Amino acid sequence: MTAIADSRACELDLPYEGLPETATADFHRDGFIHLSRVLSPETIAEYEPTITSEVIRLNTQHLPLAERDTYGKAFLQVTNLWQQNEQVRQLVFSRRLAKIAADLLGVHAVRIYHDQALYKEPSGGITPWHADQYYWPLASDRCLTIWLPLQETPLEMGPLAFARGSHNFAYGRDLPISDESEEQLQRAVAEQHFDDVVEPFALGDASFHRGWTFHHAGPNRGTVPRRVMTVIYMDADIRVGEPTNDHQLADRNWMPGAEIGQVPDTPLNPVLYDGSRSTTRKPVLPLELSGVFPMRAEVR
Repeated sequence: MTAIADSRACELDLPYEGLPETATADFHRDGFIHLSRVLSPETIAEYEPTITSEVIRLNTQHLPLAERDTYGKAFLQVTNLWQQNEQVRQLVFSRRLAKIAADLLGVHAVRIYHDQALYKEPSGGITPWHADQYYWPLASDRCLTIWLPLQETPLEMGPLAFARGSHNFAYGRDLPISDESEEQLQRAVAEQHFDDVVEPFALGDASFHRGWTFHHAGPNRGTVPRRVMTVIYMDADIRVGEPTNDHQLADRNWMPGAEIGQVPDTPLNPVLYDGSRSTTRKPVLPLELSGVFPMRAEVR
């Protein structure tokens, strides 16, 4: 690793100084937060080419856009890239990002559920309204997702947008991401007068949203892919919940060997930050633990 690349890796483990004093309260009230300069543009530039290369290598969606359904048009999706590439693992296992997640959730430690690269191609369609936790067999709502764009993301590229306060709204939690969720939740958001918060993202910005926060994204009207890396974090003490739908039953594969009622302390779900320790050891795990699981609808 070069000295410059090493400095980028170091940034991933240094504390983020930009978290407002009210961030945790704002996050619990709104269900999301948009933070500026979470990583430097130089660090994003260091990792983006590798992530993009891995998405191209591992992508299994080869139908033309015109032949895909609404979800298929939304983005290319590849999961657990950290298992495939050491440099990607550095980003996904960043203690800086994991500490932000722990602080926002108000927990002492977080572990990874899984990561996910989401690339919305030029002319790619909308991401329908949905809530991620519909897919997660977890016993509590102490979990969140970081949405980290790998380029500047103006409105025409379809940045992620959130219904402020919708994580406290029970309606629609039985809807998978689909044309139906788009229609029903768009109507519900308007009827409940939730703010639909749509903002551009500068390079290095990131958002964090709760599992039950309803969100969506517009089409990509730009000329290049909207490249995004996401990581789902969960309270390190969370337990596996009883699946309530077939998607949750399948998603137990992300926590192999963890039984219902157990903490998912598995090789695929290491603790990435633990504030109860003076230092948090960065997990060192073999890349060949397993391959990429089948793609399925859930996030962004």
